[in-house]
Amino acid sequence: MAALQEIPRAIEILASPLPPVAEGEALTADQWKVFLSIGDAVIADVQPGKNASAANVKQEEFDVLKAQLQENLPAGIDANAVDAYLSETVTSTPLMKETLHRMVLESLRTDARDGIRMILSTLNTRAGSLLLTGSTTIIYDQPVDVRQQIIRNWQNSYLPPLRALGKTFTALFRQVWVKLSPQFPKVVGFPRIPVHGTQGQGFPYDFIQFSAGDQPETIETDVLIVGSGCGAGVCAKNLAEAGQRVMVVEKGYHFEPQHLPMTENEGGAHLFSNGGAEFSDDQSMLVVSGQTWGGGGTINWSASLQTQSFVRQEWADEGLSFFTSAEFQQSLDRVCERMGASAAHIKHNKTNRVLIEGARKLGLNCKPVPQNTGGKQHYCGYCTYGCGAAEKQGPVVSWLPDAAKAGARFIEGFDAKKILFDNAKSSGGNKQAIGLTGTWTSRDTSGTVSGSGRYKRTINIKAKRVIVSCGTLNSPLLLIRSGLTNPQIGRNLHLHPVTVTAAVFPETVNPWEGGILTTVVDTLQDLDGHGHGPKLEAITMMPALMLPGIPWTNAKDWKETAAKFKNMVGFISLARDRDTGRVYPDKNDGKTRIAYSPSQHDRKSMLEGAITNAKMAFIEGATEIIHCVPGVPIYKRDVAEASNQGINAPSFQAWLQLVRKRGLPDPDCTFASAHQMGTCRMSTSPRSGVVDPQGKVWGTEGLYVADASVFPSASGVNPMITNMAISDWISRGVAKEMQAESSAGGERARL
Repeated sequence: MAALQEIPRAIEILASPLPPVAEGEALTADQWKVFLSIGDAVIADVQPGKNASAANVKQEEFDVLKAQLQENLPAGIDANAVDAYLSETVTSTPLMKETLHRMVLESLRTDARDGIRMILSTLNTRAGSLLLTGSTTIIYDQPVDVRQQIIRNWQNSYLPPLRALGKTFTALFRQVWVKLSPQFPKVVGFPRIPVHGTQGQGFPYDFIQFSAGDQPETIETDVLIVGSGCGAGVCAKNLAEAGQRVMVVEKGYHFEPQHLPMTENEGGAHLFSNGGAEFSDDQSMLVVSGQTWGGGGTINWSASLQTQSFVRQEWADEGLSFFTSAEFQQSLDRVCERMGASAAHIKHNKTNRVLIEGARKLGLNCKPVPQNTGGKQHYCGYCTYGCGAAEKQGPVVSWLPDAAKAGARFIEGFDAKKILFDNAKSSGGNKQAIGLTGTWTSRDTSGTVSGSGRYKRTINIKAKRVIVSCGTLNSPLLLIRSGLTNPQIGRNLHLHPVTVTAAVFPETVNPWEGGILTTVVDTLQDLDGHGHGPKLEAITMMPALMLPGIPWTNAKDWKETAAKFKNMVGFISLARDRDTGRVYPDKNDGKTRIAYSPSQHDRKSMLEGAITNAKMAFIEGATEIIHCVPGVPIYKRDVAEASNQGINAPSFQAWLQLVRKRGLPDPDCTFASAHQMGTCRMSTSPRSGVVDPQGKVWGTEGLYVADASVFPSASGVNPMITNMAISDWISRGVAKEMQAESSAGGERARL
C-alpha cells in the first residue's frame, strides 16, 4: 500500500522542471551518479560469488568463462589480462566520463538531453524509482545484478519509451567502453594501426587564415563551393580547370595522413558529424555521415559501383533523360578513371570470402566491388577512420589537389550560415545568389582543433555562382536558413537502411584486416518487382561500429561475445528503400532533425537479406550466428547434426523460424545508414523537387546543389560514384554557362 501511495508523487516528479546544471556541464552531480551506476551495470565488473544478490555470476560459470578467454588469448598476452578485462567497468576506465560528458553535452539534441536528464532525476527519488524500476531503492544502491535486471525489464517492457530507454543506454555505454577500454584490444589482439600498408604522403594544402576581429571580413571569388565531399571535389576540379576562381569552404578540418587512421574515439569526434551518432526522431535510425575535409569521401569504404540500369531508367521515366544518355555514362566513366576504380587488384578478406563462397554454394549472384584505390591492392581495413596510406582516392587525395593545382583556394572550419541574395531579382523573376555568410573558427595555438586559443570571425564571401555540396542532411537546411520556401526542400529522404548479421568462426580471422567492402550479393535486389530489395555486403569491422549492435542481456554474456571479435565477421542487409522521410531544423538549436523510420515494406527487404546472410555464414562453417535484433538468441551450431544437411540442419532451420517470427520490430530494432540521398531531389518541376535537371535550385539564379541530395530516389548502390557523376555533369554545365557569359560580355565590350 505504501508503494502505491508513491505513484502520484512519481508522476508529479516526471512533470517537474529539470534541476539546473552548472555552466558547461551536461548533467547535475546527482544525475551523473545515477547515469554512471547504469553504465556500471551495462559494463559490469564480472565477479563470481555464491550469493546471487552480490555477484554477477556463479563461481563455476566464472571459472569456465575465464578458462575459455585465457585459452583464446593472442600470443604474447599475459593471462592476467582476462581478469582485468572482466573487471573493467565504465567508471574504472580512463577518459570514460569525459567522453560521455562530451557525447551528452554536444552530440545529443536538446530535447534528447533533457529527456535523459528527466529520467535520471526521476530515478534519483524513491517515488520515481518505484515508477521506473519497481522498487523504492535508488538504482545506485541496488547490487549490479539487480541493476542489470532493471535494464532487461526496460528492454522487454510493453511501454515503448522504456524499451527505447533500455536500448539507448546499453548502446551508448558499450560504444564508449569499446572505444576506450585498455583491456579489450589486448584480449582480442586488435592493433592500434593497420598491420598492412605504409604511411602515405599527403597534399600540402594551404588554407586561408583570418585574423581575430569583431567586424566581418569580405572576400570574393567566381565560384563558391560549400562543402568538400565527393560532389564538391569534382565540382572544384572541373570549374578550376575551366579557368574560374574557385573557393571551397568546409565546416570540418583537414587531418594529414600521419594523423590517420584515427582511434575510434578521436575519429568519432573529428571525422563524423555529431560525433558519429545522429539518430532519427524515433531512434530507429543511426545515421553516420562525414564532417571533415573530404566529407564522406574521407570515411567511406572505397566501394565504387556505377548507377544500375533500372535506376537510371526509373529516373529517366520522370523526365530526366540525362540519366539514360551517353553523357551520363561518360561522367560515370570519367570519375572512375580519375580515381583508378578497379576490381582487378582486390585481395578479399575473410568476411568477403564468406560472401563469395556462401553465395556460390547457395546459387546466388556475387560480384566484386571496384575500389577507388588507384588500381592498387589496398588491404587496410581501417579507412573508415581515414586512410593513412593516402591510397584511397577520395576528394582529399585526388579531386581537391587537382583543383588546388588549377588555382582553387580553400577554407576549413567554416560554418555556413546562409546564402546571400541580391535584393533585386533577376530578369526572370528569380532570386539571384551573390554569395554566402558564415562563421570561421581558427585552430588552436598549437595548430590542432581541441586546445585553447581558438577564435571566431564572421566571413562574407561574394561569388558569381554558389554550389551547395553540404550533403543530404545539411544542404536542405542551408537552403531553409537562407529563406527558400519550396516545400520539397528536405523531403524525399532515402537512407538505404541496413540491419547487421554477425558470425563467429572457429579460426582467428582478424576481421579488421583487408579491404572493407569488396563484394556484393545482388540476387535479392528486386523483391517487389519495382527495383526494391536488399544488397548483401560486408561491414567495416571496427569494434565500436560493430559490437554495440549485438543485443545485450547482461555484462557477462556480452563481454564473452565481444572477446570473440577476432573470430567474427559481419554483414549488412542494405535495402534500396522505397519509402522516404525528411530532414528539418531543430526548433531549439537549428541542428539537423531526421524524421525517418523504415517502412514495413523496407523492413521486409532487410529481413530477407539478413536471413540470407545467416545462411551464407552457416554454410561456410560459422559456429555462432548473431542476428542483431533483441529477443533472438545467438545461434550455436549443433555439432551432432549431420554435416551433409547444409542449411537444412534442423537446429538452424528452427533458429531461422525464430528470426522470421521476430522480424524487425519497432522500437526494439535500431537500423543504420551510411548513405543519405534525396532531400534536394532533381526534378522537372518545383512541385516535385528542389533543383532542375541542370542542378540549379528552382526559383533562383546562380545557386546550385551538387551532392547526393539531388538523387531523384535511392541509388540502390553505394552512392559515391553516382554522386560524383551527377556533380561532374552539373559543374561542367556551370562552367559552360559562365564561359558563355564571359564570351558574351567580351563581345558586347567590342561592340
